[in-house]
Amino acid sequence: MQIKNTVALVTGAGSGLGEATARHLAAEGAKVVLIDMNKDAVEKVAKDIDGLGLACDVSSEADVKEALKQAKEKFGVPRICVSFAGILGGGKLVGRKGPHDLDEFKRVINVNLIGTFNVMRLVVAEMIPLDPVGEAQERGVVVNTSSICAWEGQIGQAAYSASKGGVASMTLPIARETAEYGIRVVAIAPGTFETPMIKAASDKVREGMLAATVFPHRFGEPDELALLVADIVHNPMLNGDVIRIDGAMRMPAK
Repeated sequence: MQIKNTVALVTGAGSGLGEATARHLAAEGAKVVLIDMNKDAVEKVAKDIDGLGLACDVSSEADVKEALKQAKEKFGVPRICVSFAGILGGGKLVGRKGPHDLDEFKRVINVNLIGTFNVMRLVVAEMIPLDPVGEAQERGVVVNTSSICAWEGQIGQAAYSASKGGVASMTLPIARETAEYGIRVVAIAPGTFETPMIKAASDKVREGMLAATVFPHRFGEPDELALLVADIVHNPMLNGDVIRIDGAMRMPAK
């Protein structure tokens, strides 16, 4: 699918990977709708790229419906949907203070997995009535964000790994379902990238993650991940897959 003049929705677009992807899609000519919990941040990025920035909780049906309503009024129905909104969270199954906090586990699942599903189900429902476009006769492309932690979660990452594993495992069944409408669904699984979350980590944590990198022996740059998102949109044969982008990194146990 071409990106130029196509409406794209990017969640978690106020910073990090979402911001980089929103900027890259805009540079390729997309009309970008950016959503994020941080209203000031997302509006600032949107202003830079002539997009539409909206404060939105991706796990809220009402919030996402309202965001889509404003998106349609401003630009039209998104044919590209990219989900980056997510949180880390963490804790051992049984730690010094006792069993893992159940509400914290639910919070991570609610944002990372249910939020991703919520956005996808509502956006795809809007894509289905669209006319197919291009040689591949596509109606839309969905790119969701999993993580290498879906396979190599570290100690204390049960909630995060479960949420990202869910994103990975729902990719194929949903791609099979939406195939009849000409809508592709792909997930990406990043390693460690220079995002605000990684930059805020302690030196000890950063050094441990950096030691696990292979080549390039560094953290990834957000622009490098944005390139992958654009490649997925452009290439009609990428469908139903989870694509790792990690420089051959494998996370250690801790």
